Parts: sequence; C-alpha cells; structure tokens
Amino acid sequence: MADLSEGDLAPDFTLPLDDGTVFSLAAARGQPVVLYFYPEDDSGGCTDENREFSDRAKAFASLGARLVGISPDTIQSHVKFRSKYGLAVPLASDPDHLAIEPYGLWKLKKLYGREFMGLIRTSFIIGADGRIARIVRATRILGHAQKMLEALEAHDAAAPAK
Repeated sequence: MADLSEGDLAPDFTLPLDDGTVFSLAAARGQPVVLYFYPEDDSGGCTDENREFSDRAKAFASLGARLVGISPDTIQSHVKFRSKYGLAVPLASDPDHLAIEPYGLWKLKKLYGREFMGLIRTSFIIGADGRIARIVRATRILGHAQKMLEALEAHDAAAPAK
C-alpha cells in the first residue's frame, strides 16, 4: 500500500489485545488514539520504547487519548513481555499484518548488508474524527514517547474548542 499522509482517513482494523479484549479503531472514534508500531517484544530497543510509553501512559490518558502498542508478535508473547516489564500500555497482536500493511509499515529493511522484510518503527496520532493527525517515524528510540506526547499536546492545542 502507498504511504499514508497526515489528513488521510486512518485505515480501520480490529486486533486482539494482551488483556483478552480487542481494540477496534472504529470503536475508538470520538477520542484521539496514539498507535505506536514496534518490531519485536523483548528486544533492547523495543523494550526501551515500551517502557517509555508506559511511563507516560497517564499523561496520554490525561489528554483523553487511547494509547496502543502494535507488533507482529503473538498474544502469548505480549502477555509475557508486558508482565516481565510491568508495562502499562495494552499491546495489540498483528501477526497477519491486518494493521501493519494498511499503514504501509511492512517494508524492505537492511541490516549489516542483509536485506529482509520487516516493520518500520512508526507512531501515529489519529484524531477524534478518524483522520491521521500526525505520523512520526522513530529514528531515535529514546525520547520517541516524549516526542509523541508533545505532538499530542500540540494537536490538542490546535483542535477547535468543544
């Protein structure tokens, strides 16, 4: 799929969460949603990223946003990962790439001269209207969660008063 742009209608999806419930983007309409896509549970960078988002989960919630982490890992992997690190953010399992591919994040990657298909670490703010308000590629893992929180604050400040 072509890359998405800010202002586009966010592709809808429904995925299972590690707490036994499901997350549907359509069902979250009416409130902002922050989605962060990460490659793999329990790897160094992904652990750092999930811990940082978890540390800021209450701040995202105070802005009225639903925060969800998404990776291609299984629910069982997510349950173990979340428990091991005491993560506060619900994790969605997407092994069939039901969200990953429509968001344009399953791409050719290169590491140490080896090419392979993989997830491009990226976060999205979906506005209450269901449109993509912000897309941020995580070029640096440390500080990415704070960058997303600041982007959400800026989005809220720019939103019309209710």
